[in-house]
Amino acid sequence: MADRRGIAGIGGISLTLAVLAPLAACSSGGGEAVGPHRIDAAALVHLSAEGGGKVDPSKPVTVTSVPGSRLTDVTVTGPDGRVVAGQLAEDQHSWQTTGRLKADTDYSVRIAADDGKGGRGDTTADFSTLAAQRLLTAKLGPDSSGSGIYGVGQPLTVQLSEAVQDPQARQEVERVLTVSSQPAVTGAWYWVGDKELHFRPQEYWPAGTTVSLAFDGTGVRIEDGLYGGDRSTLGLRIGARVETVVDAGAHVLTLSRDGELVRSIPVTTGKPGFDTRNGVKVVLGQERSVRMNGETIGIKAGSSEFYDLNVEWATRVTWSGEYVHAAPWSVRSQGLENVSHGCTGMSTENAKWFFQNTRVGDLVTVVNSRGATMEPFGNGFGDWNISWTDWVKHSALGQPVSTTAPSSQAHASGMIRPEA
Repeated sequence: MADRRGIAGIGGISLTLAVLAPLAACSSGGGEAVGPHRIDAAALVHLSAEGGGKVDPSKPVTVTSVPGSRLTDVTVTGPDGRVVAGQLAEDQHSWQTTGRLKADTDYSVRIAADDGKGGRGDTTADFSTLAAQRLLTAKLGPDSSGSGIYGVGQPLTVQLSEAVQDPQARQEVERVLTVSSQPAVTGAWYWVGDKELHFRPQEYWPAGTTVSLAFDGTGVRIEDGLYGGDRSTLGLRIGARVETVVDAGAHVLTLSRDGELVRSIPVTTGKPGFDTRNGVKVVLGQERSVRMNGETIGIKAGSSEFYDLNVEWATRVTWSGEYVHAAPWSVRSQGLENVSHGCTGMSTENAKWFFQNTRVGDLVTVVNSRGATMEPFGNGFGDWNISWTDWVKHSALGQPVSTTAPSSQAHASGMIRPEA
């Protein structure tokens, strides 16, 4: 007869069970219980998991029943009261967790079983998971604490708490990252560095797209000693397709919205030695007023090129200080020649209009400048200057993914905001 003091799990896990007292039952001539009655369920079930004294959180916990009996219900609950998803086999002789377990966490298990002779009972057990040597968490971007609405060029970003270099481990990271959108798009991840990934579609985001990004690595073994940490999510909405082209050779800026030309503006860009960067850039931020000082780009104070100005209606496109901004001091040159130190300058009225008609994530493309091409990373978002073929090559999985529709939870949590 099975020992009723507890259940021994694989790997030396000792699981103490609380057993309900049996109820009185009818007896047949042979003394065997018949009809519905309470039994000692501890004798019918076995809880097992691989590992030493604790369970590896990356592997499933299983429950099995002895021959002739069946499982009727199994519930695994964490300390926060959340139930871990699981699946009962069709023959009801086994059950296993399908949801992820957290590292270094205590879980309780409630098991209900039927002995096949009308006897039913419940029992409970406890187990703990191994502590992770390191936990991998993710900071998701862009920050949607404002309006949550971005331009069609905005990439998604992930900053990892730990460096991940091993190719197999990087694949695990990509597997726990989910991008959902409506409408669906084809996109891919790009490893910018050991701790940073970017995601972009093959083409620009369609106007009006709703997007959600989730890191769901809880309990997932990334590599030896490194497990996924808590889930994090982000939601945003893509606004109208606003595209700006700055033609440094013709000294003109054109802005289009959803394919329609809205306005042409005379401008001045970087003069020789300070040429504006060519290529596709993404609006990083906007400042009503910003102090610009030549020393920040290596121009010594007192030299003929030095400047120290309070600049209005400044739309930033690189972290190093390239803006589209008001430049009332160069109005006479705008539309005729390039006299700036790398920024795109225009009248105060035009700069205010541009500021009010663009947002973070919008596209600003510079053509016909004598400057170099915008670098892909490190000085803003030059992601769109990389061909799609090369972009996909820098995914650990080496292939594009198709996004799915955002979950209802993203909408319910208020992460996705309607465009005003």
